[in-house]
Amino acid sequence: MIYTIKNFILQEFLPGEDPSNLTATTPLMSSGILDSLATLKLITFLEQEFGVHVKAHEADEEHLNTLQAICDLVAAKQ
Repeated sequence: MIYTIKNFILQEFLPGEDPSNLTATTPLMSSGILDSLATLKLITFLEQEFGVHVKAHEADEEHLNTLQAICDLVAAKQ
C-alpha cells in the first residue's frame, strides 16, 4: 500500500523528485507538498484505489501529513 501511495504522490505532486527523498515520515501537508487541492486529489485516489471513504474531518494533518499516517488511515478503514 505504501508504495502505491508513494508512487501516486511522486507522479502527481513531485514530478522529477528523487523517490528516496519521500520517506514514510516526510511531512506532506505541513511542508506544503499537499495543499487543499492536492489533498482532495489524494483523497479521491485513496477512495478509488482502496475502496475506502475518507470523512471530511479526516482530511487533516493528523491523518494525511505523512505516508505512514495515510497508510494507517486506509488500513483502519479496510
